[in-house]
Amino acid sequence: MKTIVAFAGSNSKTSINKQLATYAANLVDGAEVKVLDLNDYELPMYGIDKEQEIGIPENARTFLKTIQAADGMVLSLAEHNGVYAAVFKNIFDWMSRIDGKLWGNVPMLLMATSPGGRGGQTVLNIAKGSFPYMGGNIVANFSLPNFNNNFKNGAVTDEASLKGLKAAVAKLQEAI
Repeated sequence: MKTIVAFAGSNSKTSINKQLATYAANLVDGAEVKVLDLNDYELPMYGIDKEQEIGIPENARTFLKTIQAADGMVLSLAEHNGVYAAVFKNIFDWMSRIDGKLWGNVPMLLMATSPGGRGGQTVLNIAKGSFPYMGGNIVANFSLPNFNNNFKNGAVTDEASLKGLKAAVAKLQEAI
């Protein structure tokens, strides 16, 4: 059985991105889905002085091993002021100190959502541009605009969006 790791680039307990990532990962046929929560991997704020003082925290090592051991990954990024949420950037920075190719070439469905009409497109574009340099094997991407209107009762309700998501999931399924 293939293992899919799903997580959000957010530490919100009610993260819309975590809801979307979990939903999308569960659309992969026959896969075991492991949902990660960044709140379970608390880390100090990255800085070279902190790294020299304490070394690499075990939570960064554990998170990295978990994502690199997966057969596929579903990541939905929260957008804060047009960029990554601080919690995601922090774990990303710590992991990059362990392995510069931190994504491990694991097939990835990269997503974003927001309550607004752009659906996190700005942060999605940043990630699409940079992740491949760090071992990111982005096999598909998806953006869900207007989350509160298009996601109800744990599912994407907008037909056009659902069709797009299913096509993205099919690409991930094919890659794993």
